[in-house]
Amino acid sequence: MMYGHSASKSPQKPHSSCNGGSTTSIMDRPSCRLKSSVRSSASARGRRCQQKFAAMVRLNVFALFWVFVSLSSATITWTIQKASNPTSDQADAYTRIESALGLATARYNKLTTLPKKSITAQYVPGVSTADGNFNGNIRFGSNRSYMNERTALHEIAHTLGIGQTKAFDTRCSANNWPSATKLLQSWDGASAKINCGGGHIWPYGLNYDNEFSETNADRHCKLVQAMLADGLAA
Repeated sequence: MMYGHSASKSPQKPHSSCNGGSTTSIMDRPSCRLKSSVRSSASARGRRCQQKFAAMVRLNVFALFWVFVSLSSATITWTIQKASNPTSDQADAYTRIESALGLATARYNKLTTLPKKSITAQYVPGVSTADGNFNGNIRFGSNRSYMNERTALHEIAHTLGIGQTKAFDTRCSANNWPSATKLLQSWDGASAKINCGGGHIWPYGLNYDNEFSETNADRHCKLVQAMLADGLAA
């Protein structure tokens, strides 16, 4: 838990001569042979078209490959449970939650290499804010102010173990986060340490909206990854 997605046809033009002279009918000139310079020009144009087409094919293949790699390498995936015939309130909530989770998981997957995690999101109006569980479930309440990327990042951290595991409690009590502390101190100085309380962490826990910034959001993801490396999920 946290504090607080039909025209008439134009008359046909008569056929013109190959040499650019006066207009004649096709019956007057049954055939015309292209000059060698014309054939050469046509051939060059054909080669250029083939080269452009080949380049487009290569570009499209590369784009598809990049999408495949991006999707297959994603460590955090998510789905949202929806009513089969949603009300306008539900439909609006689904759109907002999808946007929040899309942004948050994209940030995590871009900046970190985490154990694979499948998240199931739900819209539960009775939830006062939002809450995330180590089992991968995240519930969003009806308060729209919590349907944002900051909240989604915070709750994803809970699904990864923040405030949810025995190791979290044990390591917080002993301040035993060697790699995470080293990372934090590289940002905030030698005296910086990870503070724990109420199942949350700070700094960079993104516990409130006023903590959110692009820098803080990036550091949040990296810090959670370092805490996992230290044994958060054990």
